[in-house]
Amino acid sequence: MRPLYGLVLAGGVSARMGQDKAELSYHGAPQLQVAYETLSPLVERCFVSVRSAQKEDPLRARFPQIVDTVAVDGPAAGLLSAHQAFPEAAWLVLACDLPLLDQVTLETLITARDDQHVAVAYRSEHDGLPEPLCAIWEPRALDTLALQVEGGRKCPRKLLINSQTLLLSPRTVGALDNINTPEERASVSRRLGGQMIRLDVEYFAQMRELAGQKMETVETYFGTVGPLYEQLKEKYGFPFEADRLRVALNGDFAPWTQPLKSGDHVVFIPPVTGG
Repeated sequence: MRPLYGLVLAGGVSARMGQDKAELSYHGAPQLQVAYETLSPLVERCFVSVRSAQKEDPLRARFPQIVDTVAVDGPAAGLLSAHQAFPEAAWLVLACDLPLLDQVTLETLITARDDQHVAVAYRSEHDGLPEPLCAIWEPRALDTLALQVEGGRKCPRKLLINSQTLLLSPRTVGALDNINTPEERASVSRRLGGQMIRLDVEYFAQMRELAGQKMETVETYFGTVGPLYEQLKEKYGFPFEADRLRVALNGDFAPWTQPLKSGDHVVFIPPVTGG
C-alpha cells in the first residue's frame, strides 16, 4: 500500500459564509485547527492546502502547507498540487468546514482501504453520490483527475462516480455536512450546543403507513433536513434513500441541506408509483 498522507483543504474564499470558514469556532478553537488535529494522528504526514495569497495568513501559517501550483478553480487545485508534491502518496483529503466530523468516520475510511480500488469515499446522505472531500485518493485516481482537468473537467466528484471507487455508508449522521452559510452555521451550533428543535413532520403514502400516523411533532438536535430524515428513517424503517424523496419546508420545496428551526412544518414526499 502507498503511504497515506493527510490534506486539509483550506483554500476556499468562503463567499457564501461572508467570513473565513477556517477561522470559525465550533469547538473552542478555529475549525482549521480542529480538522488538522483530528486528521494528523491517523496519517504519516499531514498538510494544509492553501492558495498562494493565503500562505502568510497567521492561522494557516501555523501548519505545514502545500500551496496551490495547479491553475484550476476549486478543490481540484489542492488535490493535484498535493499529488505533484508527493506523487507516490495516497491522500486522505478533508474539507476544513465539517464541524460534525468525528474520528470514527476517518478511521472507517482507512480500514476500508485496499489495493483493488482507486479511492474510498462515503455516499452522500443527501443524494447517494460520492463525497469527494472526505475521501482517500490513491495516486491512480489523482493521475486520472489530472487528465480530466487538462480536458476541461474539474469536478472531483464526477471522477469518483466514473472510477473504481469503494463507496461506504456514513457511520455518523451529519458528519459530512459542509457548513457554507450563516444559516447553516447557526443550525449546527444549536446541535452542538444540545439545543432541541420541535417541528411538525407530515408523511404520505407508504411512509404514512410505516409511521402509523399522518403527522407528528418531532424533537431533534439536527439542524438540517437531511439528518432529520435519517433519524426518522431509522426509527420507522423507511425503505427510501433520501435521493428518491422530495421534501417541502413550510409549503415550499427545499434542499436536504435546508436549516431547520422550531415550529417548521416538514413534508416528506415519496416517489409516485403507477402510471
